[in-house]
Formats: sequence, structure tokens, C-alpha cells
Amino acid sequence: MKKVRSKYVCQSCGYESLKWMGKCSECGSWNSFIEEVVESQKEKRKNAVVIKNRPLSITKVSQVSEKRLITGIEEFDRVVGGGIVLGSVNLLGGAPGIGKSTLLLQACAHLANQGKKVLYVSGEESLSQIKMRADRLSIHSDHFFLLAETDADTIVAVLKAEKPDMAVIDSIQTVFTSDLESLPGNVSQVRFCGHAITVTAKEEHIPLFLIGHVTKDGSIAGPRVLEHLVDGLLLFEGDGQYDYRILRAVKNRFGSTNEIGLFEMSDRGMVGVNQPSEFLLAQRRPDISGTVVTVHLEGTRSFLVEVQALVTPTRYGIPQRTTTGIDSRRLAILLAVLEKRLGLPFGNQDVFVNAAGGLRLTEPGVDLAVALALISSLKEKPIDAKIAVVGEIGLGSEIRTVSQIEKRISEAERLGFKQFIYPKNNQVKKSQRTGIRLMGMESLNQVVNYLFK
Repeated sequence: MKKVRSKYVCQSCGYESLKWMGKCSECGSWNSFIEEVVESQKEKRKNAVVIKNRPLSITKVSQVSEKRLITGIEEFDRVVGGGIVLGSVNLLGGAPGIGKSTLLLQACAHLANQGKKVLYVSGEESLSQIKMRADRLSIHSDHFFLLAETDADTIVAVLKAEKPDMAVIDSIQTVFTSDLESLPGNVSQVRFCGHAITVTAKEEHIPLFLIGHVTKDGSIAGPRVLEHLVDGLLLFEGDGQYDYRILRAVKNRFGSTNEIGLFEMSDRGMVGVNQPSEFLLAQRRPDISGTVVTVHLEGTRSFLVEVQALVTPTRYGIPQRTTTGIDSRRLAILLAVLEKRLGLPFGNQDVFVNAAGGLRLTEPGVDLAVALALISSLKEKPIDAKIAVVGEIGLGSEIRTVSQIEKRISEAERLGFKQFIYPKNNQVKKSQRTGIRLMGMESLNQVVNYLFK
């Protein structure tokens, strides 16, 4: 790469400085200066005169079919859209230790076993450390190449020289260029190096995966422009107290963003979970109060999840409201509806709600399950274990429609549930369902009267 000059620009007001400043002298903002590359006037004039590309009519653009690399990891291939598109650049983000490197090591191993040339560039581990992990995963292939490097110029040169069938950079926060004075991991370093490596991968038509760490708020560490630069943004989520992980597509230019992959962490690495409903309900106890099963929709996949609630008299001045996997603000709304519309006394009760298995249930279709779990725990009356419910609850205690109701019913019927309570306004083909009793309900009062008599 050619030597470049840089300047520091305040991200609040646009004030420019040749040196970094802690406080902007123009607007008074603290820690707002970001290093940016300065383009010389000569280069600007050159770029303004030379026109490399001419506009082309859309009718004259030739259509090329997408060629994909199939890794053989079913959950992984589903999330990326059916396989890795040649020349695509993807960013895989997740918390440290969640399993990002392990998953991509396994994907690379599958491609290497197919005879594909794979390059794994690590800036966090030495070659011997990666070799030890590969041995644990039983990865042995002459087509799998390793490189321990953090210099962006060297990585770009190796990509152009080796031209692998797939490359992985682990992680983009460790890569730096000597053209900038800032330390590795700085916003300017991540943006500059990410752009240089991405352009190289596009030019050489190399499928590339960048591994990135996330901040405390769950966003990718570094500039947001890196997320817009890549073709796909994948997030690897999970709780350290559980063995399963969720791979979620937030952005995908070559596939749907409504797909997730479920993995289980084992001594053999990441193992795909093809039947998540059985996996999530394996440890359910049907004989206790405060538990209800709902059909959660995650993208295009539906699976059964147990919602648990515990209601107990408070010992403090202010009742506790604790949730795991459920939006706490949504819980507050449901408690207000139960008190106002049904007259149930939750004002002097501690309330704890949990989505079993550590999942995050964000869709409103789980409202009915949360409300029934709360009532069941308050009344100390268990709900039939063979009943599944789904529905959004409005402020008037009405049960509102949910999406893809037929797919939810099919999943409950497949798992052997005998009754399914759903919003009455949803259009359901009852004649096609012989193994499960379908019950459309209009309001929460109607459901409570049916279940608790």
C-alpha cells in the first residue's frame, strides 16, 4: 500500500486537526476525534478526470448465476443462504469465547476435505495454538493453510499470491496498517484495514469471512461502515451458562435474513441441532404450576419453547420484576393488563419470568404464554402439559393475530400436543388437522375461564 496522510476529524461538528485532541475546541465534545485518511489534491484531480466505467443499460447487463460453496454444515449453510457465494465478504460477530473461531474452523475443514484451498489468518493465536484446537476437532487436511499475521499489507499480498478458495481473518480488530498512527482495534484501523482486505477479496473473487468482537451493547466493535461494507452480517449469540448457540443473519445480500441456525457446543466443536423443539423441551416438568408451552417463530423456523413464571409475595417495599429472555417492558405491560382487566393482584407480588433454555423471545406472539404462566403460578394451578398457546395480547386484553399460524400448528402437532389455543381472527384450516384440537379465542378472559374454570 502507498503511504497516506491522515487527519483527525470531530465526529460531532466536523472540526479538523492534525493531531488527536481529547476535547474539541470548536464544540466541546470529548473523545470525538477519529483519524481519517487525507487524499492529496493531485489524486483528487486525477480521479476527477479519469473515468474508468461508463453507465450501461440494465437490459445489456449479463446475468451470472451465483456459485456457492457448500460446507456440509446444514445449520451454517441455511443461514448464509444455501452456501457461501464466491466473492462474498461476510462479517461474523459475537462475544469472546462464544465459538466464532471454532465454527469457522469447522466450516473451513469441510471445504478443505472437498479439495478446496482454505486460508485461515489469525492475529490472536499462534500457529501452534490453532493446531492444538484443530487436533481436538480432528481437522487434518493438506488443503488447510494457516497464517499468523496482523499486518494488513502482508495479508493483502498473501491473498493476491495464494488466491485461496476461501479465507478467514480472525479477527479484524487485530489487523493494523503502519500508514496510520493509531493502535490496532482503533476505529480508523478497523475501517481502513477492513476496506483494503474487502476490496482485495472482491477483486480476486475470494469468499472471505471477517471475525469481529462485539461491544457491551451487542454491536460490532469498530465503525458502523464496516457492517455496510460487507455482503453479510452474522451474529453468533448464546449464554455462557448453556451449551447451545444461535447463528443469526442480520444482513445477507445473497439470501434471507429470516434464518437462524442452532448449534450445541460439544467436545467435537459446534454440532447443528436439526430438531430444536425436542432439544428445548427435553427437561420440561409438566406437573408444576407457572409453565406454558408456546410456539416461537424465529425467521422462517418455528419451535416450541417453555415459558416459566414464578409469582411469590414480596418481602421488600417494592416488588421485584426479573426476566430472562423476555422483554422486561413487555412484562410490565402484561402485568398492568392482568391487574386492570382481570383484577388479579400482582402489585404486592415478586414476579420472575424465564424462557427455558436461555432463548430470547422477542416476538409479541409469546404474550399469551407469559400471561398464562403468571396466572398459573399466582393461582398455583398447573396447565395441561399437552396444551400449546400463541397470541399477542392488546391493552384491552384482546388476543391479536400472529403470523404464520399454520406453521406453528404443524410444529405443535408434530410434537404430540393435543390442544392449541390461538387468536380467533387467524384463519386456520381446521379440516386438515385431525390429531390436535384447535381453539380460537378472542380475549384473555375467555382463555382464563377455559383453562382455570
